[in-house]
Amino acid sequence: MQTNLKPLGYQFDWIDVYDPTEEELLLLAKNYQLPEAAVRDCLQSEHLPKYETFENYHFIIVRFYDQKCTAESDSIQKLTRKVALFYNDNFILTIHRSRFELLDKVAHKYGNNINMIHPFNLVCKIVKNTFESFEKPLDGIDETISNFESKIFLKKRTPDLLKNLYLLKRQIHVFKRLNYVSKMVVENMHGSYRKNSFYEDMRDYYLRMEVFTEQLHEDVQSLLHLYLSISSQKTNEVMRILTVFSAFFLPLTFVVGVYGMNFEHMPELHQKWGYAGVLIFMLLITVLIFQWFKRKQWL
Repeated sequence: MQTNLKPLGYQFDWIDVYDPTEEELLLLAKNYQLPEAAVRDCLQSEHLPKYETFENYHFIIVRFYDQKCTAESDSIQKLTRKVALFYNDNFILTIHRSRFELLDKVAHKYGNNINMIHPFNLVCKIVKNTFESFEKPLDGIDETISNFESKIFLKKRTPDLLKNLYLLKRQIHVFKRLNYVSKMVVENMHGSYRKNSFYEDMRDYYLRMEVFTEQLHEDVQSLLHLYLSISSQKTNEVMRILTVFSAFFLPLTFVVGVYGMNFEHMPELHQKWGYAGVLIFMLLITVLIFQWFKRKQWL
């Protein structure tokens, strides 16, 4: 589906193409003299952000957060969708497969805006809005990390906590990787249009999101290490208790085993004080072990 957005009041042509077929894209390439290789990139749903400059056009691919993705999504293809932009001084062409509500928002918000006299200004707004689409999921991850952190410190049992932490780690890794690749787009866009307020606004927002994503990545890594450390500490505590019990019962079991053999020439078996003597001896062993543990501060 192809829409001409110039009636909204823009001083340049803006063609928005939604869910095109391969034949439609090749026809666009022919009509607007677009590089066919770049147009074919628009068909690849898994394509990462990129920036290229041709003789008549600048070409950008950026990705935005997919609001319909599932909670278990943990890859760039599952978490995000892409939008491709061709632009020059008089023209913008946007191509995307899935519905991009933020694009409609930008189109209606800046129509008849006298500041949008150049396509590059609008491209900066579109790219900034793709970055803004990650703000809500990143805030959600930040809140989830805080909740998990409190549960870990308060020692509340949470089912599948390790699995959820790993999923968060995967999602943050995807966002961090996407930020790294998008940095090339942001830096290269600056080459042709210097001292542009729309570009500086987009760049500042990108830098804030990059810092925020890096912070979340470090937080989830630290939380994962903390969880594993606490789990290891709990295991060590259980092993310590079991070791204490074993230390008490091992010598007692040895004494009982010796006198449980019932050989004929064991004199204690025929003494009146034999049973009481062995019990007193076992009690003495228990007291000595207890005192030794107390002196070592193991109890």
